[in-house]
Amino acid sequence: MSRIGKAPIEIITGTEIKIDGSLITVKGKKGELSQRLAEDITVELEDSNIIVKRPSDSKRHRAMHGLYRSLINNMVEGVSNGFKKELELIGVGFKCTNQGQLLDLSLGYSHPVHFLLPNEISVSTTMDKGKAPTIILESCDKQLLGQICAKIRSLRKVEPYKGKGVRFKGEIIRRKEGKTASK
Repeated sequence: MSRIGKAPIEIITGTEIKIDGSLITVKGKKGELSQRLAEDITVELEDSNIIVKRPSDSKRHRAMHGLYRSLINNMVEGVSNGFKKELELIGVGFKCTNQGQLLDLSLGYSHPVHFLLPNEISVSTTMDKGKAPTIILESCDKQLLGQICAKIRSLRKVEPYKGKGVRFKGEIIRRKEGKTASK
């Protein structure tokens, strides 16, 4: 039994929910998001809650039940509060700047890396002395934000020996011991 799918989604004040068949649209102060649901899954509004229901206990329906409940919950949370991710650049000479939606990264390659962000994501960069350069990404769409963070991380993955690369703020990297000289 899906415990996640059975939990009701509380509608935060200031958000508007519109259900049109299999399309659900959520509008709030941070933006507007929509999601098309599977034909089998139904969504109902009860008081100030959203209830996601499934027709049977088959494996596919149970999987879709929890999935769509989480997606709708993330949409409600995103349009009211928004999501924020911070990435740190760890390495000698690593730098980051932005001009609008264009992110310029120096990641130890022979050339700078230019990364164009979608309009749904707002970006800011900080380069304080004595601290690692930081990229701060904010959006109402959790899926898009995670995908963009993964693409930025893939430009210079964290290597396990020195710990250099692009990582999330506060992320713990498992370090490997280097070679040791034998007798």
